[in-house]
Amino acid sequence: MLGLAIGDALGKPTEFLDLDEIGRISADWRRLPLPEKAVVTDDTQMTLALARALRDALAEGPLVPLRLELPLREEFVDWWRSPDNDRAPGMTCLRSCFRLSTGRPWQDAGDLGSKGCGANMRVAPLGLVRELTDRQVAGAAQLQSGLTHAHPTALAASELTAFTVRWLAQGVEPAELPARLRAHAHRQRTRYDEFWLGDLAARDHTGTPEQFIARGWDDCLDVLDRLDAALADPDLDLDADPCGRTGAGWIAEEALATALLCFLLLPDDPVAAVRRAAVSSGDSDSLACLAGAFAGARHGADAWPREWTDRIEYRRELLALGALWD
Repeated sequence: MLGLAIGDALGKPTEFLDLDEIGRISADWRRLPLPEKAVVTDDTQMTLALARALRDALAEGPLVPLRLELPLREEFVDWWRSPDNDRAPGMTCLRSCFRLSTGRPWQDAGDLGSKGCGANMRVAPLGLVRELTDRQVAGAAQLQSGLTHAHPTALAASELTAFTVRWLAQGVEPAELPARLRAHAHRQRTRYDEFWLGDLAARDHTGTPEQFIARGWDDCLDVLDRLDAALADPDLDLDADPCGRTGAGWIAEEALATALLCFLLLPDDPVAAVRRAAVSSGDSDSLACLAGAFAGARHGADAWPREWTDRIEYRRELLALGALWD
C-alpha cells in the first residue's frame, strides 16, 4: 500500500511530460526525487476507496458480489463528490461514478467502450487479502473494474494485476510471473463468471458472454507477448523508455505490462523500479503506482526510504489497511 502511493506521488509531476521535459526535473532517472510535498493522484484515492469497501464487506461475512458492490458504490460516489477529487481524474471514472450516484444497476454505470488503466490502477488491495479464494479475487477484480471500466480487456487486466500482487505477496519469484500470467489468461479465456458479473455481457450485443470475455483475455495475451519479447532481448537498455516496449500505459493491459516490465528489470531494487516507471513517456503516475504495488508486495513496507514514507499523503490510512491484511 505504501509502495503504490509512493510510485503515484513520484510519477505525478512527470505525467503528461515527454522525456526531455522530465530531464529538466532530473537528468538521471535513477535520481528522480520524491516531491517534498508527496501528494498522490486519483490512483491512490481510488485504491483507498476500494480498500475501505473491501474492509467493510469482509466485516459482514464472506465476499460475495452484493456485499462488495454496495460499499464500493458508496465509496466511489463519495470520491466523485469529494473536494479532494482534484487530481486530474479520468473522464471514464467521473462519468461512471455519476451514473452510480443515480442508483442504476452497476452494469449500466460502467463504460463498455473504455479499457483505461483506471480499471487496474486501484485493484492491488484485492491481492493482499489472504483468506480470499482465487475465484473471489478474480470475480471481485472484474466487478470493481466493471463499475467504471466495463470493457472486457479492463476486466481481464484487472484480474491479472490483482493476481500479480497476490503471487508476489505469497513469495512467488518475480521471474516466474510472466509464465504464470500467461497460463492464467489461457485458463480464464472463455470463462465468464455470471455470479460476479451478472448480465454485463448482454449489454455488449456482440456475441456470447464467452466471446465477450475472450476479447479481453486476447488483448492481455498480446501484451504479454510484448513483455516476453522485451525481457528476452539481450540488447534491452535499462536507460531506454519502457513505454517503447510494452506501451504507454493509458490502457489497462499496457499499464500492467509496462509496470511489470519496470519491476522485473529491477526486482530487488524497489526505489529504482518506481523511478524507472515514473520517468517514462506514458501514464507515469499509474505505471509507477503499479510498479510500487508490485515491489511493495514482494519486499514489504520497509523497502522504502523512511524520509519518503514519513511524508507520503494518506500515510496513516495506507499503513492501517496494509497492517489489516499483513
